[in-house]
Amino acid sequence: MAAAGIFEGKRILIWGYGREGKSTEKWLSGHTSPKSVTIFEGKPEEMLAGAGEDADIIIKSPGIVWPPKGADVKACEEISAKITSQTEIFLHEYRMKTIGVTGTKGKSTTVSMLAHVLGELSGKKVILAGNIGLPCLDYFDDAAGDSIVVLELSCHQLKDAKTAPHISVFLDLYEEHLDYYGTMDAYFGAKSHIVTRQIAGDRAYIGENVPAIDSASEQIRVIPGEKDLEGIELSLFGDHNKINAYFVKKICCDEFGLSEDAVINSLRNFEALPHRMKKLGTFAGRNWYDDSISTIPEAAISAAESIPDAQVILVGGMDRGISYSVLEDYMKEHPEYKFICMYATGERIVKELGENLPNVCYEADLEAAVNKAYEITDPGRGCVLSPAAASYGYFKNFEERGQVFEELVRGHGSAQSV
Repeated sequence: MAAAGIFEGKRILIWGYGREGKSTEKWLSGHTSPKSVTIFEGKPEEMLAGAGEDADIIIKSPGIVWPPKGADVKACEEISAKITSQTEIFLHEYRMKTIGVTGTKGKSTTVSMLAHVLGELSGKKVILAGNIGLPCLDYFDDAAGDSIVVLELSCHQLKDAKTAPHISVFLDLYEEHLDYYGTMDAYFGAKSHIVTRQIAGDRAYIGENVPAIDSASEQIRVIPGEKDLEGIELSLFGDHNKINAYFVKKICCDEFGLSEDAVINSLRNFEALPHRMKKLGTFAGRNWYDDSISTIPEAAISAAESIPDAQVILVGGMDRGISYSVLEDYMKEHPEYKFICMYATGERIVKELGENLPNVCYEADLEAAVNKAYEITDPGRGCVLSPAAASYGYFKNFEERGQVFEELVRGHGSAQSV
């Protein structure tokens, strides 16, 4: 295989030894014969000081910041030239059969919809990988043969990309990850590699609010009107999911020749993913929804407006420096919703509001917020965890945050009349 040959006889340094680093080590041992494989879990400053000097190739995990903040870019050039990633390795082999999807909101739902519809209708083996689940190299052998790969790609996975999928999707762009990138331009620059790294003959489907991107590929702006969304019926909450479904319909019909009716019928059977506006049940007469994947203000607003019985919204988490003005304005303009703010961003939101709003309160953590929600959610109405913030520092990831929320809701509700 072409990708494997790159590593023959080379000194390999795996930088980062989490799930992806371990997956990389396993793939190397099963597909190629490097001269050596070394694991490195140190800081970027250590790498700059010479930790990677002896390596021919450095396979970096996506969450590691490189170059180090404030470092001289020229001083980092030698190391930067050696760096590659799992995504790069996989796309080197399989980019022509890969649909890559990025965006600030909707990535996971869109790739899951794509995999669901193509799996039902294409007649081919469909592999769903990337940011949504297992590392892509875990599917390296499965992707051989007559298959379609649907790959969710985060900004971190795209930042150092030199290769892009044959079919790319850039859904939308909102303020996010500024703790990592510093500016929106840098964040957009990382994500835009899904298009800029394409070549002539490739195609990119791009959402309405994504800025112009210079690329050799053919670009298709996806801006559906109301008429375009007619007939799309989903079990998911929210008009934004109809737009995601329209992307799926367009790609399936235009790229794979599937019939519009068959795609629409398949989409009807798609169920909501865990932690994405998922109804947990009714406890003590209140309806509870888990939208733990929400990490930006627009997502919390979308949850409030998409769930028909929503009344109380739980927001707050790790503070990454993004602006919350759009959510703060929404709180002021929509007294029909009650907002329970928590953790660092919740504290910041309350402070930035600059006034005591009757529909906004602060609780220190998720447990206290759930207790408060039981008090202030009216019977028959809904309470939604839609944090508009990252989970890190308080939970391992958004999945754990959602699981803890469900445990707290069920634990509290089981002691009351349901």
